[in-house]
Amino acid sequence: MQNDSEPYDITLTPDMLLGAYAHGIFPMAESAESPDLFWVDPELRGIIPLDGLHISKSLRKTLKKQDYEVRLDHDFDLVISHCAAPMRGREETWINPEIKKLYGALFKRGFCHTVEIWRDDQIIGGLYGIALGGAFFGESMFHRATNGSKIALVELVNHLNAKGFVLLDTQFTTPHLETLGAIEITREQYHARLAEALQTRAEF
Repeated sequence: MQNDSEPYDITLTPDMLLGAYAHGIFPMAESAESPDLFWVDPELRGIIPLDGLHISKSLRKTLKKQDYEVRLDHDFDLVISHCAAPMRGREETWINPEIKKLYGALFKRGFCHTVEIWRDDQIIGGLYGIALGGAFFGESMFHRATNGSKIALVELVNHLNAKGFVLLDTQFTTPHLETLGAIEITREQYHARLAEALQTRAEF
């Protein structure tokens, strides 16, 4: 996959970040220690069709147990700190202090949201992302117990469908996301879907 990225040294504001999402681009950092951010507009974009989520038999059994609690927008700082922490299969992260500050500001303004999975008063998985119109831009996810992030994604899709969203952007695809139904579409296809989603009225 080839990406078009452009480093920048201007001060990025939350409003600029929202404008970037509305135009199909998003910021990343090279690493958690890097002070710089760069814009990304992938040639191939990852999405999960909201009617195409794949749930394995083992995950379905886990969901049927209902031994967990779903919390929305409960503890953003905790979620992003877990997303930024190294874990098996993801030793490095792109979430630097600037990313934490910007998305924290958008959380306070009601644009950034979390889906959190709790069991026995301990968080076992979660994710965060940006909501604009009928589009949800997934940023990062984590798990602290088996299937924690998968449960969070299932609950996110259920919530987005219930609230009238039409686009779930995963930015890229990974083998993990592909098992859950993630696909790649071209930049042109993505921008067309994004334009439609931004005209859709939905409330997270």
